[in-house]
Amino acid sequence: MAFWLYKSEPFKWSWQMQKDAGEAGTEWTGVRNYLARNHMRAMQIGDKGFFYHSNEGLEIVGFTEVCALSHPDTTAGEDPRWDCVDIRAVRDMPKPVSLKDIKANPKLSNMSLVTSMRLSVQPVTEEEWIEVCRMGGLDNPPR
Repeated sequence: MAFWLYKSEPFKWSWQMQKDAGEAGTEWTGVRNYLARNHMRAMQIGDKGFFYHSNEGLEIVGFTEVCALSHPDTTAGEDPRWDCVDIRAVRDMPKPVSLKDIKANPKLSNMSLVTSMRLSVQPVTEEEWIEVCRMGGLDNPPR
């Protein structure tokens, strides 16, 4: 299993909207960066992810799970270069974890959220996953 982070501007797609999509989840569309697309192509069913509110809030607010493997992004029209996965909400982060707190934690200094701020789909190491979950009030993180 791998761990990921998905960034979304809450005025475009919020954590609440993701939760409202229900068990079926929704496509993670609109990604137009080759590295982020390649991350999605590597994802497996059941991979866990953080849901991060960018621009507003700047915090990890929930957990997601990949529920459909990489497939053509329906928002890309006839352009075959762009893929997406489907993700579903798993649960709220008990205490949202802010970017400020992540940057202040030396254990997270190499986290993609700190080093690759603009990338909308990012890998998260298992150690980072555990540390962010601890910061958010979860001693037994979803795996």
